[in-house]
Amino acid sequence: MPSLDRLSVRRVAVISRRAAGDARERVARLAAEAAVEVLPDSQVAGADLVIVLGGDGSVLRALQLVSGRGIPVFAVNFGRVGFLTTAEPDELETAVTRALAGELRVVELATVQAEREGERTGAAVNDVVVASDVQGRIARLGWNVDGVDLGELACDAVIVCTPAGSTGYGLSAGGPVLDWGVEGLGVTFVAPHTLTARPLVLPRGARVEVANRARELPVRVILDGVQSDRVLAPGESVTVSLAPERTALGLLPEVAFLQRYRDAFTR
Repeated sequence: MPSLDRLSVRRVAVISRRAAGDARERVARLAAEAAVEVLPDSQVAGADLVIVLGGDGSVLRALQLVSGRGIPVFAVNFGRVGFLTTAEPDELETAVTRALAGELRVVELATVQAEREGERTGAAVNDVVVASDVQGRIARLGWNVDGVDLGELACDAVIVCTPAGSTGYGLSAGGPVLDWGVEGLGVTFVAPHTLTARPLVLPRGARVEVANRARELPVRVILDGVQSDRVLAPGESVTVSLAPERTALGLLPEVAFLQRYRDAFTR
């Protein structure tokens, strides 16, 4: 649930992309005026607040850096969609001044984890994707939820996402959109070779097991869009569930999920 307490900001970390131009210097000036220390990039974990000057990809990387630490990430949009951001570039001075004064609403976001043979192999803020390891070849995946066998189907991939990730790859594949306050997972199949595959929403505690049922084709486990060396050979499986860690998104108090949803995806 959102926290409405005023945040005490004494140290801030700034993450910026090249397209942000002189925005980093502008933030540094505002921090100096507010008597807030700007930490070196290597000391993000010591900040009270992380300010991102970029798009959703930059915000996602920042959320990954501070996952489980309770440090809010506040972002000004210098990207394309900017769904996870809270202000536009022409609002930078006003928005950052308010953020440095602690005038924020902090939303805790769920994270998702992948496990192999009972051991955690990785975690993500947006999603865990199990996809064909060969472009142009369809994977054959079996799946179950909490031990209930839900069959198998041919598809390009299966996406298991958090509410924050539901507006990313999951949305583009026709999956459900989950409000940030929902404690659940979205499951979506990409290009399923069937007319009956439907997205599914599951509560915290549910465990989604995805198995590679192909005879020869390996599939790959991808966390937050980063293709990893986690390959599932035929017969192997991965289990995905919400992780115990949370990460925190800082928003101006008047910015709401449905407002961001409207502004980002209907223009």
